[in-house]
Amino acid sequence: MNHISIIGGGIVGLSSAYYLHEAGYQVTIFDKGDLSDNCSFGNAGYVCPSHFVPLAAPGIVWQGFKWMFNPLSPFYVKPSLSKALVTWGLKFMQSANAQHVEDSAIPLRDISLLSQKLFEDWEAQDIFAFGYERKGMLEVFQTHAVAEHAHHTLDKAQALGLDVNYLDKDQLQALEPQTPINALGALQFNCDTHVYPNKLMKALIADLQNKGVVFRTKETIVGFEKKQGKVTHVRTQQQQYATDGVVIAAGSWSRELAEQLALNLPLMAGRGYSLTLENSPFHINHPIILAEGRVALTPMDGNKIRMGGTMEVVSTDTPPNFQRVKGILKSVKSFLPTFDIPFPAEKDIWHGFRPCSADGLPYIGRTKAFNNVVVATGHSMMGLSLGPASGKLVEEIISEKATSIDIQAFSPERFYS
Repeated sequence: MNHISIIGGGIVGLSSAYYLHEAGYQVTIFDKGDLSDNCSFGNAGYVCPSHFVPLAAPGIVWQGFKWMFNPLSPFYVKPSLSKALVTWGLKFMQSANAQHVEDSAIPLRDISLLSQKLFEDWEAQDIFAFGYERKGMLEVFQTHAVAEHAHHTLDKAQALGLDVNYLDKDQLQALEPQTPINALGALQFNCDTHVYPNKLMKALIADLQNKGVVFRTKETIVGFEKKQGKVTHVRTQQQQYATDGVVIAAGSWSRELAEQLALNLPLMAGRGYSLTLENSPFHINHPIILAEGRVALTPMDGNKIRMGGTMEVVSTDTPPNFQRVKGILKSVKSFLPTFDIPFPAEKDIWHGFRPCSADGLPYIGRTKAFNNVVVATGHSMMGLSLGPASGKLVEEIISEKATSIDIQAFSPERFYS
């Protein structure tokens, strides 16, 4: 297998290209857009071993029902009779239990730590700059119920070997002396780091181009030619290309591609929104998650603050609902009362789709029907954080090496095996 076609130019696809090229493969990346503004650009930039609890967790389904009719809520599922949504929803509800959370902790920890190590390898090689910072992350809470839950999270995180502290209100405020914080306390995840996504994506694309990776942008994959259990060609609206292997890393559009390859992939798009204060008059020292509001804030690139949130499970052709940004700003104001941020113009609001699996774990692995097809998608809000690790695992799978971590929990066929 000498030539690999990667479908999708987000961080997972680019990382796959990076490690495949390093291993000696010829690589072509196909993307329906121009790579200027996919989901990997607009996120909070977290590289977060702290996120060892999957999206499908106890309480999220009931909470989702309560939020259903609140236009400012952080989690929303648009009701629909589509088969894809119904299938995904039923499996999501089945997965949202304590045992699943327990079973997911070690796989999520391991892939996160692998990804963090690979980010640090990139930094050490000094091939390209991407604003990598070791400031940890503060998960800030306002209510006694969340404070109590934070103690359980602390115990679990420490049992997993992660560097985490519990902060009271005064200890939290001491870490952010420039900005009053309305909170009871926080968990301080010293294990977390972050990057500036815009700089990372542009630098990685440029590096791959310089190495000879071929980019075919604005080309949508419309079909595949198959022969004797292998994909031999990928077909776009423009023409057909021969290939020795395929990586499906198309984010929220991966389900439709997988269906063409006899793979039923329970996956829905979860849209998020963010805005970036380019020359921020406000100041925070650390990345911060506002627990009750499910909003993330990140200091980036010296003078920037990015804030984002919401998980809006809708079809990819649903127009954006910019009013959801009011919910983000409301949460920010509640926790950080000096942050007086006017509602931005629509052109200044980023929005993008995260590919959400039915249990909150990514899909990474080879398909059974076609042994030269590898899937790498379904990372939900963790795509950038897990990008390098996912790319490394893709290369190891294709090269038939022992994988760096156990990937059984990420099998793309786990719901039907």
